[in-house]
Amino acid sequence: MSTPKEDKRRVLNLGDIEGLPQRERARLINSISGFKSANIVATANSEGETACCIVSSVVHLGSNPALMGVVFRPPGADAHNYQNLSVSGCFTLSHVTAGMYTAAHQTSARYAEEVSEFDAVGLTPHWHGKGEAQFQAPAVAESPVRMGLTVAEDLVLPNGCHFVLGAVQWVDFQSEAQAADGFLDLAALDTVCIGGLDAYHTASRLGRLSYAKPDAAPEVRTDFMKGWD
Repeated sequence: MSTPKEDKRRVLNLGDIEGLPQRERARLINSISGFKSANIVATANSEGETACCIVSSVVHLGSNPALMGVVFRPPGADAHNYQNLSVSGCFTLSHVTAGMYTAAHQTSARYAEEVSEFDAVGLTPHWHGKGEAQFQAPAVAESPVRMGLTVAEDLVLPNGCHFVLGAVQWVDFQSEAQAADGFLDLAALDTVCIGGLDAYHTASRLGRLSYAKPDAAPEVRTDFMKGWD
């Protein structure tokens, strides 16, 4: 394990950070949290008109019950997704792949309310279920991992952003990427991650490690589909 050279490091204190130009500060602070997942959040209004936008703030909050969290910027006139889910109480998340990342990125443009980002960027809405059982928010047909969520709680953060807790109601994915122990090999699905605001990356595998115990070194498996007992 190598240690980065101290003389190659740049050190910024709070005063330095606050003194940075706005755009430089935003790019830096959005980078220091590390790689982030790339998802498209999608909703529909009461007329069935769709909206979608890429987000990099999705976090896993628990498996039993299955909960996800996503941060929305302070809602303004162009916050169509947030407005829709506030009324409908549901939304979807769809993973972004290398084959669709430019279209996914373009969904962050501030389109007029009457314009669906699906139509504007060339993505296809996928509706889960049929008839009365149809989920009231579309997912992205081109995505290998999709899930539908209902709003469990909407928390207002000190900076005006909203942290929406979503309860997972359904999930679908390409089954060939699931190991016997339940693990989903995201690299096999070509999903991408985000660095900062606008840098997209594909993932390369290192290994799966066994459950950590204080009296034993972890076992390393490079066969991601083998799974653990």
